[in-house]
Amino acid sequence: MDTKHFARIGAGAFVAIALTMSVLQLREERPDPLPEVITVFEPDGDPLPAQLRACAAMGERALSAPDCQAVWAEKRRRFLGQGGEASAPASDPAFDAGEAPAPAPELQPAKGL
Repeated sequence: MDTKHFARIGAGAFVAIALTMSVLQLREERPDPLPEVITVFEPDGDPLPAQLRACAAMGERALSAPDCQAVWAEKRRRFLGQGGEASAPASDPAFDAGEAPAPAPELQPAKGL
């Protein structure tokens, strides 16, 4: 027998096995999908997330709304972990002007280049 003949028999057997496996797979009952559970963390009594959603729904009008600007400022403050007011380094008692590093001398361009 030829090798072509064996190759055709092998290809036919492969197709038969593939078809049999496909039919068996289609006959199986599919399990019911699990219900999708979505949990959203919203702190009790915190109106900030609702205000942020409202500003997001406003679109471009939110850019000029003072309420939305205040909400975004509060969100930034919370995200960055800043306290009530940001203190300037000069008003900080731990900051001493005498301990400040001297400014670096300005570099002069090389002459003759």
